Parts: sequence; C-alpha cells; structure tokens
Amino acid sequence: MTFQKVGAIALVVTVIGLVIYFIQRPTVLLVEACPPACVPVDALYRRSDVSVEQRIEDLLNRMTETEKIGQLILVEKNSVKVLDDVTRYGIGAMLSGGGAVPSPNTPATWLDMVRSFQERAQNTRLGIPLLYGVDAIHGHSNVIGATVFPHAIGLGASHDADLVYRVAQTTAQEMAATGIHWNFSPDLDVVQDSRWGRVYETFGSSTDMVTSLGRAYVDGTQSFSSSGTRVIATAKHYMGAGAMAWGTSSNKDFKIDQGITTVDEATLRRVHLPPFRAAVDAGASVVLVGLNSWDGLKLAANHYLVTDVLKGELGFNGIVVSDWYGVYEIPGGEYHAVVTAMNAGVDMVMLPYDYKPFVGYVRRAVQNGDISPERLDDAVRRILRAKFAAGLFENASADGSMLASVGSAEHRELAREAVRKSLVSLQNNNRTLPLSSRVDRILVAGSAAHNLGRQMGGWTVEWQGIDGNWVPGTTILDGIKMSISSSTVVDYDLSGSFSTSSGKAAIGIAVVGEEPYAEGKGDNAHPSLSTEDLETIRLVRATSKKLVVVIVSGRPLELPPESTEWDAIIAVWLPGSEGEGVADVLFGTYPFTGMLPLEWPR
Repeated sequence: MTFQKVGAIALVVTVIGLVIYFIQRPTVLLVEACPPACVPVDALYRRSDVSVEQRIEDLLNRMTETEKIGQLILVEKNSVKVLDDVTRYGIGAMLSGGGAVPSPNTPATWLDMVRSFQERAQNTRLGIPLLYGVDAIHGHSNVIGATVFPHAIGLGASHDADLVYRVAQTTAQEMAATGIHWNFSPDLDVVQDSRWGRVYETFGSSTDMVTSLGRAYVDGTQSFSSSGTRVIATAKHYMGAGAMAWGTSSNKDFKIDQGITTVDEATLRRVHLPPFRAAVDAGASVVLVGLNSWDGLKLAANHYLVTDVLKGELGFNGIVVSDWYGVYEIPGGEYHAVVTAMNAGVDMVMLPYDYKPFVGYVRRAVQNGDISPERLDDAVRRILRAKFAAGLFENASADGSMLASVGSAEHRELAREAVRKSLVSLQNNNRTLPLSSRVDRILVAGSAAHNLGRQMGGWTVEWQGIDGNWVPGTTILDGIKMSISSSTVVDYDLSGSFSTSSGKAAIGIAVVGEEPYAEGKGDNAHPSLSTEDLETIRLVRATSKKLVVVIVSGRPLELPPESTEWDAIIAVWLPGSEGEGVADVLFGTYPFTGMLPLEWPR
C-alpha cells in the first residue's frame, strides 16, 4: 500500500470520527443575539397595561427551550469570563458574592458594572432583563461608602418593626441606586444555638419576633419604588437552619453550619415555619432554601418541604432558589443533583460557577424525560413573575440619579437611630450609667474601640468582613469624643496601658469583642472574650474608678466570674458604620431601650 493510500484512508477515518463526535456530544444551543430585542414593542409581554400573568404566558409561549434553561441560571459575576456569555447563554440571574466587587469599589462603578451585564442580557432575541443579587444583609455593605446598619441581631434587640421596615427600605434605595434589584435578605432563621457563626444574621430566638421583624423587612424592601422598579426580598434559609445540631456538619472545617436539623416535624412547623408563612403572605418574591439537611435529605432535595409545604400549603408563587453550591451538594453526581433539585421544586440554581455544563444537564434531562417540560415551564414562570414584579421589563438600568443617596447624611442618621435602639444594658451596678460627659478624664481601650471593621462585622466589603478604618464611618471612640464636654480629656490606648501617675481616671471604657467572621469560620464551641480582651479590661479596671465594658459581638459571649465586679456591661452587637449611636446612649442623650433577642449566659 502506498503512502498516498494510507494518508487517504487516515483522512477518511478522521473525518468519520469527527462526524460521530459532533453527532454524539451534548449540544448547547446558544441564545440568539438581537440588539435590541427583535420582538415588536407592542408584543403583549412588553406592555405594562396588561396583567402580569398575561405577560408571563405571552413571553413563555415565545421562548425556546434554550431560552428557558438560561433563566434558571444564577451565576457569580466573577465566573463569567466572557461578558458576551450573558447574551449567548441567556443567563437569567447573576450575583456578587462577598468580596466580588468592581475596581475601584465605589457606588458609580457598581452601577457601571451591573449596567454592562444588563445590556448583554437585553441584547437577546426576547430582551429578558437580568436579575442581579447581593447580600445586603445590613445595608448595601459590599459597597464602600454605603450606609452600614446594625446586623439583624441588633435590630432584633430593638424589637422595633417600624425601625426594621425603614432600614430595609433605605437599604433597597441604596441598592437600586447602583442598579441592583435583588436582596438576599432577610434571614428568617429562628436561632437555637449561639455557637453557630450566622447568629448575627438572625433576629433572634423567638419565633414571634422573627416573624414580626422578618415581615417588616420584606415589606420595607419591596415598598421602595423608583422609576417603576423596586427591589425584591429573599426569605432565607428555608428552613430549620437555626436548629442545626452541633457536630453534624459534613464539612470538617465547620461544627454546625450546613449540618443536620434534628427537630421533628411538629417542632419544625411550630418554631421555624411561621416566619416563612408571614413572608409569603407579605409577597416575598424569593425563598432561598438552606444548606442544612432534614429527614435525611438536603433541603434542596426535599420535595415535601419545598413543593408540598412551601408551594402547596403556603401558596408561594415566587422563585425558590438554592444557596451557594447547594444543589451540587446533593449526593449522586452533578446531573443527578440537578434533576433531583428541580423535581424537588428548586426553580433557580445558584451554581455559582460553571453555567455551561448546567445548560447541558438540564437540556439532557428534559430530552430524557427526567425533568418534565411542565416543571421547566413552572420554574420559568416563577422567575419571570419576579422580574415583572421588580419592574425590570420597564426600566432595567438605573440612570445614576440616585447615586447621591448612597451613604447620605439622612441614611446615616437612620443607622445611628438603629444603633441607639439596639443597645442592651446587661449590668449597671450603682447606677454607673448614664455616664457624665463633664468628668475630667476618660480612658478608652480595647480591640473594638477604634476599628470600623470590627464594629461592622462579617459581610462587609468582604465575605468574612474587614479590619481597620479604611471605609467611611464613625468608630465608637470617635463617638465618645463627640459626646463629651470641651474640658474632658479622652485618653486612648489599644491595649489599655495607661499611666497612673496622675491618679485614676473617673471613667474607663473597655470596648472589646469578636473579630469579624461569617459562616463556617464563625462556628465556635465557646464564644467568649479573648485573653487579650480580658487583659485589657483588667488594665482599665486598675487605672479607672468606674469600669464600663462595651461588648461588640455577633452573639452572646460567655463572661468570666469577675464580670460581676465590672460596674457596667453593655451589649452593642455589631452596630455598623455609626459608632456615635453607642455614645448617644452611654452618655444619656437617649435611654436604653434594647432587650435581649436571645439568652445571654453568665
């Protein structure tokens, strides 16, 4: 055989092989680009003068299977390496995880970033807008310069539903100013164990209080409207995450987070379901299922809780979304996990990374009959309903006119009010509080006295929080200095090493507490003051006549036996950017009104 014949045969074999490969490989059909939308402006779904349900059905009937699958995708923004993939895959939703920020991190660059994604989404054949979400759980706190409110545990201490409503509404305004219309908040977990690293994200341990404040947060978030758009709220983590048992997490780095909820169904319904029922009744557009397990199943795989109870019994008609990588934690491989979650009732999947394989999984599942066309359509209807509710089809991109509201003086004053109302007096021996603003000398010390990162806590710019004063705000030390008379001297030392050469100071204030953390890292068998904090308190005690200990923490901390001898102890939780609110109450400008949102051990 000649070399020419061998070459010809090899070429034929290669061509046949390539044909077989392209026939057999999973195909991912891309969404047609057509800037702007190819559909006429008078198409029913593009008309605001008809009912939302009519618009949904009209749009759904125009969609291809590929376009429907794209709507199920919720991807983290850093995972989209090619911006035009938003168009090509018809991506339905994106998010910024903790720390996924534009550079530089300013309100204006956030708006530009979200606009660029939104433009790509609307360049598709049908021009379906994108849902963009963030964890604005204590203000729009991913954005440097935004107002940072007390975390939910502090709002729980306020027991003030009207305050929570206004905080949520203001947060929504700052989000909308940057073009974002989806908040992964409020957290409706009824927390039962202070060792969990997400305690500060909750309103506390009382079902009634979480129900009341959670509903107020949903109402406040979804009440804000500008140019026909609004921000939608997310009730999370459905459900029972607050009752996970210690030591049940499958992740060796955690002790409780993503663990097993061990309570029976009667307890689940009595303690943990009411806040979600109230959120559904309030019209929450999204419910996020937790990463915990119950009855042997991950929540994202639990058809009974998601479809029968949430969608059926509670009548929820919005989006059920999975949590971060939550679907792929279902055992059995990625394809099986996607099929199981969707059939359990999950409508949108927070992947949050690889969207291309996901498209292939869903297409294959629909073609194989593992996911029915009816289930796919039901999921897409719910997603479209939320987008219509947010007004995105009318005005998806903010025009920048509200950027000045981000971190405005008015908003910071509301945050200061929230701080004042969240403070709890744990101990006040011999009426030490309120303090006089006219004493000769005040000593201030401690790891959280002059550190905005510590008083803001986790989910601030970064997932696990930040350290230091490189973001706007007022520290507790700053607030103290603003509250005293011109003749009072304030001495500050981080560790509390003060001289006694001129005698003891009238007042010593030790501001101590936890370093910032989020879930996982925050799981702690014994939440307590550190050795360094206790030494600081001892030093301040030795150099002052009256000792006030201010505890900055995301949960109750174990206190040592000698704490009974401290003159006053105050829980200020994680107050956010406005430390002057702490001083307002310390010096008696406003009274203590906060009450414990959960038990504080001695």
